[in-house]
Amino acid sequence: QVQLVESGGGLVQPGGSLRLSCVTSGFTFSNYFMSWVRQAPGKGLEWVSHIRNSGSKVYYADAVKGRFTVSRDNAKNTLYLQMNNLKPEDTALYYCARPYYNGMDYWGKGTLVTVSS
Repeated sequence: QVQLVESGGGLVQPGGSLRLSCVTSGFTFSNYFMSWVRQAPGKGLEWVSHIRNSGSKVYYADAVKGRFTVSRDNAKNTLYLQMNNLKPEDTALYYCARPYYNGMDYWGKGTLVTVSS
């Protein structure tokens, strides 16, 4: 079955960096666009980034543009999110998700990122 497993979250100081990974299985990864979505404590879901199946085009929310970089390794069935210059408002549970029409059909369980001094 389809599985998405995130890792790489943790506690980091403001201005620091983290790299999230999402290892996938159960589907042909290279055929699908992929997304990162986050949920801050007490808030709703917020789309973060989107990458085409080939990796040729990427898209970012304004809140993370210039600081986050999404990438993928189709040979390893893995999605990445490099996060630099982290801010306290980036604190959230970060999910890897597979887009499907106007939503997402599969989600990982998330990895927690906490930005605090």
